[in-house]
Amino acid sequence: MIYLDHAATTPMHPQVAEAMQPYLFENFGNPSSTHQWGRRAKTAIDRARKTIAEAIHIEPSQLIFTSGGTESDNMALIGVAMANRERGRHIITSQIEHHAILHTCAFLEEIGFDVTYLPVDRQGKISLQSLEEAIRPDTILVSLIYANNEVGTVQDIYSIGEMLKERHIYFHSDGVQALGSIELNLAQLPIDMMSFSAHKLNGPKGVGALYVSRNVKMKPLLYGGAQERKRRAGTENVAGIVGFAEAVKLSSNHIGEKKRLYRDFRAMMLSIFKEANISFVVNGHEADALPHILNVSFPGADTESLLMNLDLAGIAASSGSACASGSLEPSHVLQAMNVDPSVLRSAVRFSFGAGNTAEEIRSAAIKTTEIVKKLTKNLP
Repeated sequence: MIYLDHAATTPMHPQVAEAMQPYLFENFGNPSSTHQWGRRAKTAIDRARKTIAEAIHIEPSQLIFTSGGTESDNMALIGVAMANRERGRHIITSQIEHHAILHTCAFLEEIGFDVTYLPVDRQGKISLQSLEEAIRPDTILVSLIYANNEVGTVQDIYSIGEMLKERHIYFHSDGVQALGSIELNLAQLPIDMMSFSAHKLNGPKGVGALYVSRNVKMKPLLYGGAQERKRRAGTENVAGIVGFAEAVKLSSNHIGEKKRLYRDFRAMMLSIFKEANISFVVNGHEADALPHILNVSFPGADTESLLMNLDLAGIAASSGSACASGSLEPSHVLQAMNVDPSVLRSAVRFSFGAGNTAEEIRSAAIKTTEIVKKLTKNLP
């Protein structure tokens, strides 16, 4: 069995599970309680917050723990929209966002906000000019994904942020795929909010975070308690937060090493496809891309058949976002990139991660070529 769907979710690192263990059993206290069980839990959260904050170069007070990337995205968009609607009701995003952003924007449109969805080029890049032209006097928020979860394209977040900073427009970015994959120094980025999720970097599911700079005016999504400085009510997931911090610490220590390894994996797969003389197209930006994501189309085959045959061969891959699994609809990201229909209908995402070896990648690539040849053998 070869798991190549790390962009969907990752296996938990053994050290993460070990760090969480005490807070599942003996240190089970409620962090809001004043007795020693509660104090131990509160101390663990404070320590975890400091660890993650140091890794991305922010102040601990600027980090809000959530249930995952989806809640973080919802909190950023809805929280800012509702708190600033007297200033304006226009929001800008892109056509290639994760559904946690797109569906939230659709909800905001239902309650009276106006949303502009920016196009992208054939490599998934957002044009600074198109963003500038979309800005209106009533624009209050821009939300653009840092690194796309389907094709891996990385946006020029710094230049975008500088443009928006001059215009006093809040800037949010979905950084779920970026954290643990590339270096993040939020102290040097002109950005107001960024979303994260633990299960994308070998941490537990059900926990995430939202970075919020001090100048952001936002309303909470959840009410009922004073947790997270009254910004996110509800008893904290102590074990999950501890695991999240451990995962961030482990991933931060090896980013350079992982980037080199995954680039080698990517080059190996493409070399084997080329040597096998099969038709394929790589989707996404050639240079500005996450190292662990390889989205490739095999014109003449179709995505569902490819994935089914890969699964039967013991290889886990994906058609893109796990949140859209089960849907026969083509990728909205590739549609926005205006790729050829044959490319759109035959795209597969391979994503590398902890535990993968060169031998696995070689085997997966060879099996993929065999499957593609079988599915396309009757083509002229």
